[in-house]
Amino acid sequence: MKKRFELLSGLQGETLVRKGMKRKGPSGEQIRIAPDINVIKIGGHGAIDYGREVMHPLCEEIGKLSKKHQLMVVTGGGGRVRHIMDIGIDLGMPTGVLAELSAKISEQNAIMVSILLSKYNGTRIHAGDLLELPMLLKMGILPVTHGTPPYGLYEHPARNSMIPPHRTDTGAFLIAEVLGAKSCIIGKNVDGLYTEDPRKNPDAELIRDITAQELIEMNLEDMVLEPMVIELLKEAVHIREVRIINCHIRGNIENAINGKNVGTIIRAE
Repeated sequence: MKKRFELLSGLQGETLVRKGMKRKGPSGEQIRIAPDINVIKIGGHGAIDYGREVMHPLCEEIGKLSKKHQLMVVTGGGGRVRHIMDIGIDLGMPTGVLAELSAKISEQNAIMVSILLSKYNGTRIHAGDLLELPMLLKMGILPVTHGTPPYGLYEHPARNSMIPPHRTDTGAFLIAEVLGAKSCIIGKNVDGLYTEDPRKNPDAELIRDITAQELIEMNLEDMVLEPMVIELLKEAVHIREVRIINCHIRGNIENAINGKNVGTIIRAE
């Protein structure tokens, strides 16, 4: 029997899952690809589905802000995602297929938003273009992409649900983390994270500042943010807080970029 050949390396002979290996820590700091960029997620259900009444002034605001700040716009899916998922679930589609189908909707929204932002150099980019961002930003381009993570058919089922757990909030967070972004701001149609849905219970309490672990322990029945974002935030390297704002209110995006709490801040710890 021939002896197995191994290349000499720090991970030689490791299974890559041994718990003790994780304690060694990284050999150095991770490179931040775009440390000055602010990732702005525009919800499909929370903004785009409202049409021109909301989107025209919102895009004007984002376009003008892009002249002062580095921005990247990430789009959600909205009502059409809910419609296609309802049909897919009824037909018995696997979770991975549901992820593939819903991705097409947020991609369509990215195309529309990039066109609305065209006079501000808004340009639709694909996931494969993220490494080109330093060059694109130097060219004055305002990048717009969809928020569906690229799990596609490999998306795993959520606990007790067929709905993909990694959706567009999660995608925006992952983009910000990989880029080493300055901030991750999630635009919704409510003022932040509440203890209950404020549209169903007007007495619901607005949570201004909370840690990821505290939020998990609250075990809320409903959240305006995807639960997967909270789980990922705990282990994130670059993005140590996520801001949820009402993007219908003019000035909230700039205030959030400048560090003001105009909604909810969820901190890693």
